Amino acid sequence: MKRLFSTLLLALAVCLSYAQAPMNGGVWKDNTGKHINAHGGSIFNYKGTYYWYGESRSDNGKPYSSLGVSCFTSKDLKNWTNHGLVLKVSQEPGSDIEGGCIIERPKVLFNKKTGKFVMWFHLELKGQGYKAARAAVAVSDKPFGPFKFLRSGRVNAGLYPIGFSKPDTTDLKHQLLFPEMKTWWTPKWKKQIERGMFFMRDLQGGQMARDMTVFVDDDGKAYHIFSSEDNLTLQIAQLTDDYLYHNGCFVRVAAGGQNEAPTIFKKDGTYWMITSGCTGWAPNAARMFKAKNIFGPWEELPNPCRGEGADKTFGAQGTYIYKVETEAQKKMFHGADFVFMADMWNPSKLSDSRHLWIPITFENGQPILSLSPSR
Repeated sequence: MKRLFSTLLLALAVCLSYAQAPMNGGVWKDNTGKHINAHGGSIFNYKGTYYWYGESRSDNGKPYSSLGVSCFTSKDLKNWTNHGLVLKVSQEPGSDIEGGCIIERPKVLFNKKTGKFVMWFHLELKGQGYKAARAAVAVSDKPFGPFKFLRSGRVNAGLYPIGFSKPDTTDLKHQLLFPEMKTWWTPKWKKQIERGMFFMRDLQGGQMARDMTVFVDDDGKAYHIFSSEDNLTLQIAQLTDDYLYHNGCFVRVAAGGQNEAPTIFKKDGTYWMITSGCTGWAPNAARMFKAKNIFGPWEELPNPCRGEGADKTFGAQGTYIYKVETEAQKKMFHGADFVFMADMWNPSKLSDSRHLWIPITFENGQPILSLSPSR
């Protein structure tokens, strides 16, 4: 009985320790006492301060209402100070970011060569739903902003990805005209999607760019990773040295696999990408891929989640993978080197969507996501 009691106390202590960590899906208050309204975002360290950028959603119950991009800062990743909007929607009629637009998945990079802070995000134009599917960029001299909106548009217009079979282009254009290709998910249709039928459809105007992340490699080169081709195919596109444009080098990944919400990290020379299926605001099982080169080939692996709720990614969807930097953080995240940041979407009140941060551990050489801190 004494041994059982001791075991229960230990288990309770572990659970309490985990619950106190800033990633448990509860209300996470900032310095003003309000829940942190920064969704689909990212975190980075600049001169010892952590900056958390994310979607600032309104409280009016409209699922697509965007206020802009918010910024919070912290010294310990637990206590966050609200600095308001660093990129606001515009009041200018006709602006790409006119109020009523949809701003999603903002990610900020610091470019050491230019000294600029560069923000990339997914943008949908006012009144067009998700038709525009644009990538947008803004820039600032300071991490607090204000960020100056530069432009938005489709990606890599008129360019072909690495390894694409150009002799197939004429046939793929013809495939778009066939009546049977209007019906999705048939074996014939899926084969043509994998070959690049929707890629060719968008070739001249540029590729669709929806859910996205950015990644800076060890050599300082940056990449824009996004859902494209009606969310059916991922694309990984390299940025220019100033991080402001695409340089024309890109690949298609998991063609026809219907992945969104990409997140990525690199460990011991291997790139790992964790994505989501496409089920709107509803959670689904995570997917995982690995590669030795960021341009592939990428190998698909089983769902990395373990335990109760694994088939729904514990009720969340990934947004970014943060690299642990200090011993204090390693202790907070149970020895993990990376943390999977995710949103638990609340479509009835997006501003109240909760945050779930899960330490990434490894089992048999592969990343594992588990809510159990004992792993």
